Amino acid sequence: MHLNAEDPALTEQAKADNFKLLTVNVDVSDYPSVEDQERYALHQIKQSPDDVDYLTAFTLENWDSTGWVDKVIARLKRSFENGALGIKLWKNIGMVYKDSAGQFIMADNPKFDPVINYIISQDKTVMAHLGEPKNCWLPLDQMTVNNDRSYFRDNPEYHMFLHPEYPSYEDQINARDRLLEKHPDMRFVGAHLGSLEWDVDELAKRLDKFPNMAVDMAARIPHLQHQTKLDREKVRQFLIKYQDRIIYATDSGIELDSNPENEKKSLHQTWLNDWKYFVSEEILSSPHVNGEFQGLKLPKTVIDKIYRENAIKWFKMQ
Repeated sequence: MHLNAEDPALTEQAKADNFKLLTVNVDVSDYPSVEDQERYALHQIKQSPDDVDYLTAFTLENWDSTGWVDKVIARLKRSFENGALGIKLWKNIGMVYKDSAGQFIMADNPKFDPVINYIISQDKTVMAHLGEPKNCWLPLDQMTVNNDRSYFRDNPEYHMFLHPEYPSYEDQINARDRLLEKHPDMRFVGAHLGSLEWDVDELAKRLDKFPNMAVDMAARIPHLQHQTKLDREKVRQFLIKYQDRIIYATDSGIELDSNPENEKKSLHQTWLNDWKYFVSEEILSSPHVNGEFQGLKLPKTVIDKIYRENAIKWFKMQ
């Protein structure tokens, strides 16, 4: 999640609900700077050292300068010394940043290679939100889940259906896959089901091809629920087969202007709703999914991995 404030509300809720939090710094234009995000993360960790870890981030500012790589590695070195478990790459790689020639900077750009190699050498994890849901390239009325529909309605700058001059969905996924091919030793977590949320079969192909790749579920559980509505057993068997490669996450957060009590209630309810989906056989509904679906009732051993053991493994948590 994203703890972009000093307020301990979500950490308090995590303690009450028996969660540990991983706050993720990310180079988002309307977030605090990556330096301020790290400061908030370290403040949260100082308040609750047993309950919070963090991932750091870097920007592509001054990309064309000769000193960009050295500057980024120096920043990461400081963050790792502060305890960061890894880094987060964001979709502005491929969707926002351009080089001096006006070309989009894609995830497989060779200028990233020394940075990635440094992260690997430090035994840290790369988490990456590269690309977007496939719905991003569809008109609003053709999208499969309501949370995508509302997000892209409210953020048209990222609704690629409106921007056919930008790299395609396939361009984004292929660049990410080439990054993984170049760095087979990189411990990689694809945020948001690796932007392959639309089909567990497509995601399975990547997990088979890249043994050092895992994915988290942040903000994409509705896509699993949509597929559950269509073929519950396929989704259930996917999660059982790849039980070592899936990490529970919410993408929740708190900002300086958030209402702490509202955020606590919302997070608690999200955790309860998701839990019912994974552990029960109840007939469920969600505002993000049109129609009802049945809970997956996954085996306890699978639940323990998705909710706890895989985070420890993939992020090297204590």
